[in-house]
Amino acid sequence: QVQLVESGGGLVQPGGSLRLSCAASGSIFVIYGMGWYRQAPGKQRELVAVITSGSSANYADSVRGRFTISRENAKNTVYLQMNSLKPEDTAVYYCNARPRPKGDVYWGPGTQVTVSS
Repeated sequence: QVQLVESGGGLVQPGGSLRLSCAASGSIFVIYGMGWYRQAPGKQRELVAVITSGSSANYADSVRGRFTISRENAKNTVYLQMNSLKPEDTAVYYCNARPRPKGDVYWGPGTQVTVSS
């Protein structure tokens, strides 16, 4: 049983930056995979970035070079540094966690990111 809570969302101007954080609780072991997904109005939920406990990361093409995912394994916490934000980045961002490879996936409640001038 894993619980997730996101923080750091908000309103930012185009070209600005935000840093999202997500802390997982309820697991006594290091979580294998943690990441971020987002869902924009009228769109399906999509991968933003994921990272394993070994720090192997994958990014969506749309954010590669602008966003950086990182984690602190000892705290089961994942971060998303978002730079050069664009209006099309506007979405609800969801943290997720996969405690074991090919195991169950857990989701946070989401945090709103709005990029607008």
